[in-house]
Amino acid sequence: MWDRESLDESILSSLRALVASQEDVDYIEIRLEYNESTNLETLNDHVRHQAHVVEIGGNVRVFHQGAVGFVHFDGWDDLPRHINDAKLLAKWENSSSFPWGSQDSPAPADPVYSVQRLVTLENPLKVPLEDKIHLLLGYAELAHITHPLVKSVTGRYFDRYRHLWFADNRGSAIEQEKLDLGGNIVVMARNSNGTAQRGVSFGSSNDFGVLRNLDDQIKDAARSAVALLDAPEVEGGEYTVVVDPYLAGVFAHEAFGHLSEADGQVGDEGLLEQMVLGRKFGPPNLHIYDTGKDMGSRGYLPFDDEGVPAQDVDLIKDGVLVGRLHSRETAAHLGERPTGNARALHYRFPPIVRMRNTVIAPGDTAFADLFQGIKRGIYAKGTHGGQTNGELFTFLAAEAYLIEDGKITRPVRNAVLTGNVFSTLQQITAIGNDFTRYEGGGGCGKAGQMPLPVSHHAPSLRIERCVVGGRGR
Repeated sequence: MWDRESLDESILSSLRALVASQEDVDYIEIRLEYNESTNLETLNDHVRHQAHVVEIGGNVRVFHQGAVGFVHFDGWDDLPRHINDAKLLAKWENSSSFPWGSQDSPAPADPVYSVQRLVTLENPLKVPLEDKIHLLLGYAELAHITHPLVKSVTGRYFDRYRHLWFADNRGSAIEQEKLDLGGNIVVMARNSNGTAQRGVSFGSSNDFGVLRNLDDQIKDAARSAVALLDAPEVEGGEYTVVVDPYLAGVFAHEAFGHLSEADGQVGDEGLLEQMVLGRKFGPPNLHIYDTGKDMGSRGYLPFDDEGVPAQDVDLIKDGVLVGRLHSRETAAHLGERPTGNARALHYRFPPIVRMRNTVIAPGDTAFADLFQGIKRGIYAKGTHGGQTNGELFTFLAAEAYLIEDGKITRPVRNAVLTGNVFSTLQQITAIGNDFTRYEGGGGCGKAGQMPLPVSHHAPSLRIERCVVGGRGR
C-alpha cells in the first residue's frame, strides 16, 4: 500500500528500486500522482457550479522489442501487478497497430534525480472558497454597473494541485509539485441589434493574485461588448492586418505550433517535406520558440512527463525553420534530441508531444509605427476561437477596428482571419516591440487530452495581404 501521508523520498527510492529490477524489458517508467482540484462557475449574482475533487493513481509504460504497453490505475495498491500487466501488453501487442509501425524505444536522456517543491506568490490552496466566490461575483456586479446593456456575466475559476513521482529504468527519479490555475469572466451585452461579448481571462502556475485587481479590465470588457453591438459587419476582402499580442500568440500556437509537434510529422512524408529544417519561413527578424522555463506561466514545466528537463526549443530563428518539438519516442524515430515536450494531462493518459509556452520574440517596431502607411486595414484584438486544418487556419477576432490612413478608427464585427500558415508567416512585415506575457484560462486539446495548461507570449504583428471574411464574401 502506497500511503500519501509518506510524502518524502521513500516513495521515490522505492520506485527507483522497483523499475531497476525490471530487467526483462527494454524500457519501463512509472508515474504516481496525487491530484486535488477546485472548480467554480458563477452566473451574475449566484454560483452555478462548484466542485472539489481529489484523485490518486498512476500509470506504467513499457517498451519492448518494438511494442509498447500502457496501464493506468486508480489508487496506489498492487504496483507489481500493474507492472506485469504493462509488460504483457508490450509483449503481446501487434506493432502494426501503431501510427508509424514499430515503436522506437525512448531516446537516451541524461539520468536525473530531482525534487521540485512548489513555490508560490499566493497559494490558491490557502485561499478560502468563499473568497474565490466573492471575487467572481464582485466582478459580475461591476460589469453590470458599468453599463445597463450588460445583461449577463459568467465567471469561471479553477485551480489544480498535482504531486507527481516518476522513475524509469535508465536512472531517472523525479518528484514534482505543480500548480495550475485560471479562468475567465465573460461579459455579454444585448440590444435590439443582437448580442456581443468580451471576456477577461487569467492564469498562472504560482499566483492566485492574478484573479485580484481586475476591475479596470472588467470595465473595459463591458464597454467593448456594448460598443460592438452597433458596429457594422466588416466588409470581406484582403487587408493589411495588425494583430495584437494575444491574437499573435494564439496564431503561433494553433497555426504553427501544432505543425511543429513531431508526432504529427512522423509517418506523414508530406508534412515532413513541408517542415524540412532549413526552409525559409518568414522575415529575417522572426523568432518563434517553445519553452518550459518561464516560472509563473501556465506552460512552466521544469521536467516533462518523461523526465526530460525544460529547455528553450527554437522553432524559427532568423526566419528559418530550425527545430521541432519532441518526446523521447519521436526523437528516437527521427534521430534527434528530446526537447522536454512529452506531456500527459492526467495519470490516465500516456505522454504525447505537446507545446508548453509558445513565444514570438519581440521585434523593434514601435506600436504606432505598425500602422504607418496603411490606407485601409484591420486591427484585430483577441479571438473568440478558431480552427486549423493542417496548414490552413481560421480565427474569429474578439474585437476588430478599421485602420484608415494609418489610424485606428471605428469598430467592426465578425472579422474572420483565414489563410495558409506558411504564406502568412512570409507576409509578416513588422514585429512590434510591445512583447506581452499573456496567461489565459483555457487550454490546449489533442488526442483526447484537454485542457492542457499552455501559454503564449508575443508582440503585435503586421501582416500584409491577409484575407478577412465578412460581409460580401
